[in-house]
Amino acid sequence: MLATLNTLFINGIEARPVTVEVDIQNGLPDFQIVGLASTAIKEARERVRSAIKNCDYDFPNQKIIINLAPADLKKEGTHFDLAIALGILIASEQVKTESAQLYYVAGELSLDGSVRKVPGILPMALELVNLSQPVQFLVPEENSSEAALVNEINSLPISHLTQVIKWIQGEIALDAVKPDDRALYVNHWQADFADVKGQDTAKRALQIAAAGMHNILLIGPPGGGKTMLARRAVSIFPDMNRQEVLESTRIYSVANLLNSDNPLINCRPFRSPHKNASAASIVGGGKIPRPGEISLAQNGVLFLDELPEFSRDVLESLRQPLEDKVITVARALGTYTFPANFVLIGSMNPCPCGNYGSQVECRCTPIQIHKYLSRISGPLLDRMDLHVEVPRVEFEQLKDRSQGETSAQIKERVTLARSAQEIRFADQHNKVNALMSPSDVKGHCVLDHETEQLLKTAFNKLNLSARGYDRILKVARTIADLDNEVNIKIQHIAEALQYRSLDKKYWMN
Repeated sequence: MLATLNTLFINGIEARPVTVEVDIQNGLPDFQIVGLASTAIKEARERVRSAIKNCDYDFPNQKIIINLAPADLKKEGTHFDLAIALGILIASEQVKTESAQLYYVAGELSLDGSVRKVPGILPMALELVNLSQPVQFLVPEENSSEAALVNEINSLPISHLTQVIKWIQGEIALDAVKPDDRALYVNHWQADFADVKGQDTAKRALQIAAAGMHNILLIGPPGGGKTMLARRAVSIFPDMNRQEVLESTRIYSVANLLNSDNPLINCRPFRSPHKNASAASIVGGGKIPRPGEISLAQNGVLFLDELPEFSRDVLESLRQPLEDKVITVARALGTYTFPANFVLIGSMNPCPCGNYGSQVECRCTPIQIHKYLSRISGPLLDRMDLHVEVPRVEFEQLKDRSQGETSAQIKERVTLARSAQEIRFADQHNKVNALMSPSDVKGHCVLDHETEQLLKTAFNKLNLSARGYDRILKVARTIADLDNEVNIKIQHIAEALQYRSLDKKYWMN
């Protein structure tokens, strides 16, 4: 007899429906799974066999063929267990049902029949919203809070195979998970800018970066507070809206990094990979690609401490996502696209010893300094909107007991600037200045004659590229938004230019 059930599989960070076809025929005992199944799926044979037997049902001593359609797409994951087990029980006529097409199932089976949590439930639930007919989604109980984020579908939590069987046969009822409104709750970042002594220029630059989603490079000697500043950057970002919460949570769901107790990424991500991280771990990859650090930093911050110490492959792999805000990973089995809309904060010393350009004597030779700085290529440096020097903190600043400006105070200005950008780009997908297209720059970055002459002089003196010219205008637009100005004025261009001149001090010497 033939039985058909519905489930889904993860393709990148998207989910796609899968039909699980189970056919049981007379013949020599055999159990085959076809349809480009991964090793984890093929191992379901033993998990399903034990689960069925331990639930006091008979495992057919016949020829069993499982087909996962469409059969031309590679599939992996343990969430196929539940669909396979139910298909076998229905095909062997131990379970009676005529409504298998009206629900989708996902869950890993333990040997005693318990249903365990699986990654990717949120993208599966989001995919089911797009179906033409309403369906019910059976999810592991541990994933129920995650499924509750999508209130457009009816999700039913399950904990055991026998529970599902009784529900299918109409013996019991399952209560649907209630819509979860915790996406409106915001986990506030604990670190605060009030803790930082001095470094007013760097604080201002980070405020601009947060307001317009601009990339920033912090350069200075060790101990100046570069890492301390970077770790407080997300504390001044605007609160995440529901769409951003779902975007980030979906990525973490696929990566299996969600906490069952709080399955929401409602605080902007802050990712800080080690300098020895591989290119695949940063941009995403693997035989079947999974999101990397740049995707896990979606809607938040990717912090690369000691930027020149990262491998050349890692640094150059950042160039495309910094420009396009997505990363495309091509493999033999297909091409996968992951989101990468983040703010890159890089920090570095100006030389191997860290003292070049400071009051402390530098022990490095000119060749060593040049070799160290040249690890940051020109194209990558050009994609950093703001270059900021972070000098050593003076003793008078450290002993000052007065409280500086708090993150909450800075966040208010940043939020107002973002609101102005949302109004400006209300009819477009991008909502921030950093993502302005050339036509947007032309329309929203109009300069008067005096301001244009200043920019022209700086363009020729600093030998700016066309990309550098555009980025100065975008930063100036953000500075004007922070000042609540409709038009870009000469002081806004002047401040934006000072954040593009530091590379001439170090890289052009």
